[in-house]
Amino acid sequence: MTDFSKIDQYLEENLDQSIAELSRLVAQPSVGAQNWGLKECGELVADMLRQRNFEVRIMPTPGAPVVFAERAGRSQNTLLIYNHYDVQPPEPLELWDSPPFEPAIRDGKLYGRGVSDDKGQFVARLFAIDALLQVYGELPCRIKFIIEGEEETSSENLFDFVVQNQELLAAEACLWEFGGVDHREVPMQYLGMRGICYVELSVETASTDAHSGLGGSIFPNAAWRLVWALNSLKGTDEHIRLPGFYDSVRPPSARDIELMKALPEVADEYKTRYGLSHFLKGLTGGVELNLAEVFEPTCTICGLTSGYQGPGSKTVLPARASAKVDFRLVPDQTPEQVLKQLRQHLDQEGFSDIQITYLGGEAPARTDPDDPFVALTVRTAAPIYGQPMQLVPMVGGSGPSYPFIHNLKLPVVTAGAGYPGTLAHAPNENLRLDLYLKHAQHMTRLLQEFGAVNP
Repeated sequence: MTDFSKIDQYLEENLDQSIAELSRLVAQPSVGAQNWGLKECGELVADMLRQRNFEVRIMPTPGAPVVFAERAGRSQNTLLIYNHYDVQPPEPLELWDSPPFEPAIRDGKLYGRGVSDDKGQFVARLFAIDALLQVYGELPCRIKFIIEGEEETSSENLFDFVVQNQELLAAEACLWEFGGVDHREVPMQYLGMRGICYVELSVETASTDAHSGLGGSIFPNAAWRLVWALNSLKGTDEHIRLPGFYDSVRPPSARDIELMKALPEVADEYKTRYGLSHFLKGLTGGVELNLAEVFEPTCTICGLTSGYQGPGSKTVLPARASAKVDFRLVPDQTPEQVLKQLRQHLDQEGFSDIQITYLGGEAPARTDPDDPFVALTVRTAAPIYGQPMQLVPMVGGSGPSYPFIHNLKLPVVTAGAGYPGTLAHAPNENLRLDLYLKHAQHMTRLLQEFGAVNP
């Protein structure tokens, strides 16, 4: 038997044991938005790494602690692996088919909050490490883990942590927390993420709500005030009206367009999955839709709150109104720029009474698609998935990769067990067990080849 045959045999024979370990981790609540179970989950993650003889440090931040772990390997090549142990809130609870923190297996999938985003990715990597240690008795390279507890709440303290611990985190490359296959079952390599600036806009026009018959024609209405302010942010042509908003936007390169042209058509799949009748700005599909999806910045109203919204009627004139708004940013925009532009715009439009509360943000960041570590990651996926990974220059979502790319100077790659139906952030979040096994198998190949690279 070849060594990879022995490794695969170990993974197949011990899959149930690894899923049981993952289930224990998922059963530990760690809801960042509610500060529920973060300390306990961080300690559990640390214990899991200590069981693999990693040197582990639980490092405090002003928020949730960061778990750092390190173990030497056969070569001095060092891979930094980023994961997070916090999860999204499980609500609405009534839409779960089984309790979110009581992991359950149905139809080849493990269900539970955080099972895919991203506890399953973390444990699959531990599973790969177990297999390598079982067969070789040592790791093929030095591995460092950085596992935070604030990713789902915009990683408020991670940037400073990375900047202050650059020597500790030094490596040649970084493996990111997510990845997986698309709707064709093709493994995808996502090489960048948009940034984000998330704010709450609020206004108060009176000290208390009033009867709409009393104040409707003479009192200022907070809901209308906020609606008018929101309406000023973007026109019906989808153009965002903040002063200078597009000035720093870097257009996609010829290489970006080449890679986007190679991606599959998604228009029909999106329409089916989300029940859409059309796309914005007359887009119908093709590379134009692919480019607009990730290379154009956005302004999205994520939620609105004011007055009475219960059953039946209540004739009330609301005194307060608020809205959650996110701006997705593309290179070379920054959250700091957008905050200044937003305040300037509201003031210029006569809305100086609208308050801005900054809820978090991250700058966009990208890895060179032609970096050798990208090629290694893409190539080592082929024996497992039957084809190499397909390159995607950037995705529409956001994450805290900026300091890893710009401060630590690392190429950041993605690989994981996700798939389009994983329902991350939604009820019935799940992980396919076949993809969990494939991710572990891919990691064994990636680590082996990375350890053999001449630095």
